[in-house]
Amino acid sequence: MKWGNFLATAFIILIIILLQWPKMKQKPKKEKSAFIVLLLIGLFLSMFDLPYIGGPAKWIEYVFNPFGEILEK
Repeated sequence: MKWGNFLATAFIILIIILLQWPKMKQKPKKEKSAFIVLLLIGLFLSMFDLPYIGGPAKWIEYVFNPFGEILEK
C-alpha cells in the first residue's frame, strides 16, 4: 500500500464531497447513498497496487489447476 496514493485519493474525495454536496442536498436519499458508496469504493481500491495484482484469469487458473492435474491422471 502506498500511503501517498491513498492520502491523495482521500483528499480528492474530500474535495469532491465539499463541491458536490450542496447540489446533492435536494436529491433523494438513494442517490446520496450511491454517491457516497461509489466514492468509498474508489478510496478502498486506492489502497491496492492494482496494476500488479493478477486478474481474473490468474485466479481461475489458481483455483482450477489442481482439478486439471487430477483429471489428467
